[in-house]
Amino acid sequence: MDSEVDALASLEDRILRAAELVSSLRAERDAAVAALAETHKLREELDSLRAERKHVRVRIEKLLGQMDLLSGS
Repeated sequence: MDSEVDALASLEDRILRAAELVSSLRAERDAAVAALAETHKLREELDSLRAERKHVRVRIEKLLGQMDLLSGS
């Protein structure tokens, strides 16, 4: 009977550890998913800022070209 109780206690302990591990792994997965979403958001923001910078550069070059035309005449 003692060995049955010990086996049951051992099984219970293993099940509890497995449940804790599953819970821990889920929390890690959720954190990784959140980090990935943040990375995608930052990547989109960076791409947007680069596009905006390129647009501003083109506008400035155009304005500088117009100023050159004015000063050349």
